[in-house]
Amino acid sequence: MTQVVSPTEGLVFHNRLTHSLEVAQIGRRIAERLVSEDDGRRRATNLGGIDPDVVETAALVHDLGHPPYGHAVEKELDYLISHRCKVHDGYEGNAQSFRIVTKLSMRYLNVPGLNLTRASLNAALKYPWLRSAKQGTRKNEKWGVYSTEEEEFAWVRRSHPGRADGASAEAALIDWADDVAYAVHDVDDFYRAGLVPLHRLRVPRNRNDHEVDRFAEYAAPKLAKEPGEVKETLRSVVGASPIIEPYSGTNEQRQQLRTFTAGLINSYANGVSLADSVDDDRLIKIPPILRDQVDVLKELTWFYVIDDRSLKVQQHGQRKVVRDLFGTYMQASEDEDRATLGIFPVSQQEEMQNASTREERVRLVADLISSMTERQLMITHRKLTGIEPGSITDLM
Repeated sequence: MTQVVSPTEGLVFHNRLTHSLEVAQIGRRIAERLVSEDDGRRRATNLGGIDPDVVETAALVHDLGHPPYGHAVEKELDYLISHRCKVHDGYEGNAQSFRIVTKLSMRYLNVPGLNLTRASLNAALKYPWLRSAKQGTRKNEKWGVYSTEEEEFAWVRRSHPGRADGASAEAALIDWADDVAYAVHDVDDFYRAGLVPLHRLRVPRNRNDHEVDRFAEYAAPKLAKEPGEVKETLRSVVGASPIIEPYSGTNEQRQQLRTFTAGLINSYANGVSLADSVDDDRLIKIPPILRDQVDVLKELTWFYVIDDRSLKVQQHGQRKVVRDLFGTYMQASEDEDRATLGIFPVSQQEEMQNASTREERVRLVADLISSMTERQLMITHRKLTGIEPGSITDLM
């Protein structure tokens, strides 16, 4: 997944596009099932309505704002914007997604954004609030809207039922579908890549195994569980799986892996039910064992991949590239004679010339960098630092 590695790593990995398609498919199937019966339709109506088309649309746009190389670069951009440039909004992938679909994308000349319905935009708001100024709070660490889109946000939330800062039932469904998709498919990817040893985690209850013990000790404090609880949850996921050996790509192994992952997704999708009213703390209900299983699957990726030194070395380099590019673009945007604005794409030059404040220029630079693919990011950096001359016919 591009949350963790670049899609250029090889053909094994899911990418941001396939992930979004999977989230849309899972979310739509859950929504269709929930409203297929009288009781489900009644509950959905009490929660403000659930429309499979809305869920699918919002799921397709939910990840648009994640920058190249995922969370490592997202954190770097947030640091550069909020600490270096003193722009409180910083950078957050969810807020960037909202900005893209309401303002940056082009569909009609005189209508900014994609002209989506209020319901679709509301369903895309996983964190329906602006960034809080209070450090250490959830609303300071995660937020779904920048102040530049406050007017659009107010329009979207005007008829929202329930708590003023509560996500819609459709947004909650997408959040669960997102968790399921990346938890299952990250483990799928990294098992095939030889990094997550699923075959070594199928340990009977009456056996001690160093591999399982190490993982349980690592994951327990992060999940606020005892190591024994983590091991039991892990066994409930992989204990009966058909995976008994390292992945080599045979047809039998491919079929076994597909059966295993499809079974997990089916279980997690069918386990969802709806709350009775918008006054409930959780608008969708997930059985604790299923939520625990998804959390454990996510921790497998953290243990074997994200916290591995080799990935941290890569991410250090990626963040440095973004830091260099950000500084170069900001310097060009503040050039008094505007001579260096030519390093921006044409559309960005027009917007930069119209920007009246430094905060607007900072946001435009973040828009440009976050819109790049991993390859574009690296090529642009090499050109602007003189490492690679490029061509006069290049668009970037």
